Amino acid sequence: MSNLSTREAGRVPDRRVSEAPPSLWRQAIQQLSKNKMAMAGFIFVIFMLVACFIGPLFSPYADGKVNILIKHQPPSAKHWLGTDHLGRDVLTRLLQAGRISLTVGLASMALSMTIGTVLGIISGYYRGIVDQLIMRIADLLFTIPGIPILFIMGFLMSEWKVPTDYRLYLVMVMLSLIGWPGVARLVRSQMLTLREREYMQAADVLGLSDRRKLFHHLLPNVFPLLIVIGTLGIGGAILAESALSFFGLGVMPPTPSWGNMIDAANNLIDFEKRPWLWIPPGLAIFATVIAINVFGDGLRDVLDPKKQTSR
Repeated sequence: MSNLSTREAGRVPDRRVSEAPPSLWRQAIQQLSKNKMAMAGFIFVIFMLVACFIGPLFSPYADGKVNILIKHQPPSAKHWLGTDHLGRDVLTRLLQAGRISLTVGLASMALSMTIGTVLGIISGYYRGIVDQLIMRIADLLFTIPGIPILFIMGFLMSEWKVPTDYRLYLVMVMLSLIGWPGVARLVRSQMLTLREREYMQAADVLGLSDRRKLFHHLLPNVFPLLIVIGTLGIGGAILAESALSFFGLGVMPPTPSWGNMIDAANNLIDFEKRPWLWIPPGLAIFATVIAINVFGDGLRDVLDPKKQTSR
């Protein structure tokens, strides 16, 4: 019996040994869920996305019809945030403007991340002349302040009378052109570090192709850094678009954005006696950017390897 019991006991797997440790991504999610501020920012951003992209579909004022008879009405049960100078519902336009501003922020950051990641990987991996050429272009763009470049481009769009429908896409391209150098430099520095790791030396010994090294070994290790950079950069893109639209150089009416909604209250009477015209879009910009940055800080604390090693 003793021999049989010991054999059966030997066949029973030890759960403590067989249980695999959680993956790095699962550990990151668990740590992030414990950060109440970061989770609050994430929930607010999701709420804004749902409200801006789905909310106008249920509004009876989504068509944006002009009704001068009810212009400049204060908030009421029928119009929760009042009406503007053309009698349009401010709440509906606020949500529609949020759709535009969030789309510009997300799309421009995705485009700049794509350009910066590709150029940063090429520069850090191949080095040499390619590295010098890409980094010198990035340094040149760094020496020129971004906001003046955006203002000049916006002024040129106004001079060339670019249609309103196309200005939205050009603003995305403009923001991505001034955003990719920072991404490229960070990705390049990460690539230079990863090239010296043991698994990359083993990949060289095995004779793996450059494509396999880049997409199967190097790029997955850059993803955490890209997630942090992208999250923190969305807020800056929203602010830049709002500034351009506020000065009449970005998204133009009748297409609403948070920036040109604030610009609509451009006289002292509107500023003093009609705060429902400019306070809601201003608060929307402030709260959204703060929530994105708080969530991005939480992601950086979890995913940034420098933060992990400093603890």
